[in-house]
Amino acid sequence: MQRMVNRVLLGLAGLVLIVVGGSVLGVGLGASPPTWWIHDDSNDVLLSNAERTHWRDAGWWWPTVLAVLALLVLLSLWWLAAALRRRRLTEVLVDTGDGEGALLRGRAMESAVAGEASRLEGVERAHVTLTGRRTAPEARVELLLQPHAAPEEALLRLTTEALANARDSAGLTSLPAEVSLRGVKHSAERVS
Repeated sequence: MQRMVNRVLLGLAGLVLIVVGGSVLGVGLGASPPTWWIHDDSNDVLLSNAERTHWRDAGWWWPTVLAVLALLVLLSLWWLAAALRRRRLTEVLVDTGDGEGALLRGRAMESAVAGEASRLEGVERAHVTLTGRRTAPEARVELLLQPHAAPEEALLRLTTEALANARDSAGLTSLPAEVSLRGVKHSAERVS
């Protein structure tokens, strides 16, 4: 969802910048603008003195300008924080029982679960990504199933074997998982 919102916002911002910049460049190079356009010729300024000072004496103008700018800054900071936030879990906290705890690298756990899942019957390939917090990780598993695999059986064996082993070995009370199943593309078989 966030990836889609990010792409739409970037696309809209890029489109606005291209249209406005291209039209200003075109007018500056001598193209005739439409009658409703804010610039008339290549010597026209973006905002004239009269346009800049038109609302200056109105009591609502400056609070509105400041509120809109503050909102734009807050939305930009939120967008930047969302883009920079790590999606992947870098480490998992393993309870050792002595009150200390140990850190398990997230990539190591991902590759262990993916390796065990890819060895399951009917699974061609597996990809695992850990998300969440280091004390409560969550798994996103993508399984590529062989042509004759039973999805229900592959999902059951994934949860009872690969994910259960990862949960038990890391000492976690639970390891929620979101599993995506896809089939291998293969050509049709001939029937004789």
